[in-house]
Amino acid sequence: MKSTGNVWVLAVMVVLAGCGGSSGTMMDDDAPMEGADYGDDAQSSGMGDDAFAEGDAFGADQAGSGMLDNRVIYFAFDKADIDPKSLELLAEHGQYLASNTGMQMRLEGHADERGSREYNIGLGERRAQAVRQVLLLQGASASQLNTVSYGEERPAALGSDEESWSLNRRVELVSTQ
Repeated sequence: MKSTGNVWVLAVMVVLAGCGGSSGTMMDDDAPMEGADYGDDAQSSGMGDDAFAEGDAFGADQAGSGMLDNRVIYFAFDKADIDPKSLELLAEHGQYLASNTGMQMRLEGHADERGSREYNIGLGERRAQAVRQVLLLQGASASQLNTVSYGEERPAALGSDEESWSLNRRVELVSTQ
């Protein structure tokens, strides 16, 4: 009876190990997503809104681009759904990309520390893809957008409380040109 239980545990572990296979997302901390183009000057600090230097804001050359200065989309726990306020923000970014076809953007998906590393990589990818879909619907071209998932590896806030977790559940929009 005990050996049958061990077989089931082993079978579940094998199935779960297979789920972390090649999904096109980050497989180890420093390996980029296959096919992603980050440009020479593209970097992410993983620190949310404060990470962008003055004048580095997406669309900063546009008068009255207040919404374009906000480049972080936040998510509910274990969700990749975009709230209405964020949809409005993404509409502005999508229209800006449609008007500036030479501009490129990297969408960096993140998750909080809860859940396995593999699960959080997948969740970050789903979040980045959800943002990508909205930008495409607003007129951005697929060639302007790259996605990457960092899962829980680049937290915006350190801590194991709801405030920190809510800041880590995000997609950052990073200009790569």
